Amino acid sequence: MAPNIIGSTFILAETAMADANNNKMSTAAATTTTATTTTAAAAAPIKAAPMPAAKPATPQTDAQKATAAAEPFKTQIVWHNIVLFIILHSTALYGLYLIPAESAYLEILPIYLFSFLGGLGITAGVHRLWSHKAYKAKLPLRIFLMLCQSLAFQNSIWEWTRDHRVHHKFTDTHADPHNSRRGFFFAHMGWLLCKKHPDVRGKGKQIDMSDIEADPVVMFQKKYYFVVMPICCFVVPMLIPYYLMGTSLKVCFFSCSMLRYCLSLHGTWLVNSAAHFYGMKPYDVNISSVNSKLVSNITFGEGWHNYHHVFPWDYKAAELGTYNGNWTTAFIDLMAKIGQAYDLKYVSKEMVYKRVLRTGDGSHIAALLDANNNSSAAPTNELVMHLDHEKEENAVWGWDDKDISEEDRKHATIVNSVQESKQD
Repeated sequence: MAPNIIGSTFILAETAMADANNNKMSTAAATTTTATTTTAAAAAPIKAAPMPAAKPATPQTDAQKATAAAEPFKTQIVWHNIVLFIILHSTALYGLYLIPAESAYLEILPIYLFSFLGGLGITAGVHRLWSHKAYKAKLPLRIFLMLCQSLAFQNSIWEWTRDHRVHHKFTDTHADPHNSRRGFFFAHMGWLLCKKHPDVRGKGKQIDMSDIEADPVVMFQKKYYFVVMPICCFVVPMLIPYYLMGTSLKVCFFSCSMLRYCLSLHGTWLVNSAAHFYGMKPYDVNISSVNSKLVSNITFGEGWHNYHHVFPWDYKAAELGTYNGNWTTAFIDLMAKIGQAYDLKYVSKEMVYKRVLRTGDGSHIAALLDANNNSSAAPTNELVMHLDHEKEENAVWGWDDKDISEEDRKHATIVNSVQESKQD
């Protein structure tokens, strides 16, 4: 992180010096022009005197406006965020040190437990449920996922959803909050260390958030976020092992709260960075997102990212036939069985294979079978699960996006439809 911060600091300093010199040169040039104009006006006949006084001012003003409009965007570092991240990572490293130093190996269990619950708040909650509307949830499940998302502490559901929908609609453009074209570090965490590009805010205002604002659970969390979040993220993970396991308060805070929180952040960030750089593109070779088995195992199923960007409204976020590397899907299926989740939407095999043959990189089993003149043999779940898995056409953020194609709606498969499930 340090080389990037230092490098950015020098770039900003050089830019500021250049701007200062340009401003001085422009001022000197303007002074010279004014003096010359004044002398010429004095030497000219009296009748012509009023004319030159007004003319030079108008072109100069227009030129200044044109220059201001054409001025490129400059990255502005947010230094207080850098300080906060330094503190966070320092406390997390100390928490990691305390595990062997205090022989606190059993505390790894609550660290993993709270990481898993926070992960569900992101994957099953704010991602697949609220951002993409890939399924619907009853009130008790929504409250549980809201608390889990507060445990993860990655901004409120409302803000997370808005930014993620913008990411899907304008992937790898200046409107993408974590634009991967600006490099791995920027996509991973650098986007949180500088001010947003103006396009992010501009395009963000175009995203329909009416469905989110109609959910009282989301709006409750937004209103009381800085009360709910600290309790869920820092207090509860610290006090539970303290009272139930007799762990020292120091280990509970630095390991179970700070270390766990830092690790969960980097897990989520890998979806924005590694899952846009290193992997396969079985479904669309023209987009940056890739399928990464490693990222999927870390994020409970969010690493099949090439598939997800092609079909963002699939509640499984993957084509896998088992729960291996996708524990979030297992959780949603369990909630559907007990009646808490319904309207689970997923892509039919026919839709997948058509897209694979049209835009995939050839690594999908369907493309391999087709290449061997054996296209009549449909790939099975067992074959698909062994896969190691620039602009999108009609990019959509999820099921309720008005730009979703009628073909997708027509051929989508819905499990536990709303007609089969009682409302809240």
